[in-house]
Amino acid sequence: MEETVNDRPEWTARPDLASRTFGGTVMWATDELFAEKENLVNPWAPAHQPETFGPKGQVYDGWETRRHREPGDDQAVVRLGLAGAITGVVVDTAFFKGNYPPFVSVEACAVEGYPSAAELSDVDWDVLVKRGGAKGHAENFFEIGGSKRYTHVRLTMHPDGGVARLRVHGTPIPDPALLDPGALDLAALENGAVVTGCSDMFYSSPNNLFSPGLAAHQAEGWETARRRADGNDWVTVRLAGAGVVRFAELDNSNLKGNAPGWAALSGRDGDGEWVELLPKTRLQPDTRHRFALASGPEVTEVRLDIYPDGGMARLRLFGALTDRGRADVASRFEASRS
Repeated sequence: MEETVNDRPEWTARPDLASRTFGGTVMWATDELFAEKENLVNPWAPAHQPETFGPKGQVYDGWETRRHREPGDDQAVVRLGLAGAITGVVVDTAFFKGNYPPFVSVEACAVEGYPSAAELSDVDWDVLVKRGGAKGHAENFFEIGGSKRYTHVRLTMHPDGGVARLRVHGTPIPDPALLDPGALDLAALENGAVVTGCSDMFYSSPNNLFSPGLAAHQAEGWETARRRADGNDWVTVRLAGAGVVRFAELDNSNLKGNAPGWAALSGRDGDGEWVELLPKTRLQPDTRHRFALASGPEVTEVRLDIYPDGGMARLRLFGALTDRGRADVASRFEASRS
């Protein structure tokens, strides 16, 4: 990314593969007496209201287990919403101050299909974080930097306590057998697209542009700060593979007083040159715009320019992978399995 607004590690700008936004789910946990395991993959920031008590104590927006009186650790198994290579994990203990785990471990495995939690207990797990120290009421960052494709992760608290969120940042790597190369969204994260650059992400991440489904509100899209200088805002995305874009959907739903006035699309061709896909076009606020594109060249990357600033909810680039694109997708998948 060209610009950041905080001092968090660079790898946290990558998609959260475990997020409920992408279909991630907490399949199983040893215990969840105080707070439900499902909270671990909520996409929003943890919230807290002090002195809010239920039958089992203070209500937490996270996963919390009972206090151990016998030896043992607590675990939770997460099926990733997006299978992919993991670059880092964040174990967020927000609002857990006297009840956080002092140490955590994270493991991962790659399994085809949809195994049950019981079946996963019999597979081999790779250690990503080996008993790392954790602080309370803090984001605990653990860089992984791997290239292997994983489908599930397992979080262990040593010995017990509470964790608000588990963020598993990385690069999605789809299974080519589950893609239709002749008709797909070339910019979808679940198909293997990757954000490569962004002028500004003050309010929200550009990854939101390429998430599944419709945006429910403004925060589920990409929105920039108000531009006070010349120029315009933009984002670039490496497509799932080299392909030809036939239709573009520019959706600024929920963005009314902060929608861009115009937008344009360009693509990087086989020679590395940028070519026009959609000329600068007027947009209406709170509208899903769909454009048929003239038959264009094979492109590997697309740039969205918005004028002068504002927000977009989603960008869809429907088309087909070329022979080169199909080979790229297959090559990335095979390389990630070793």
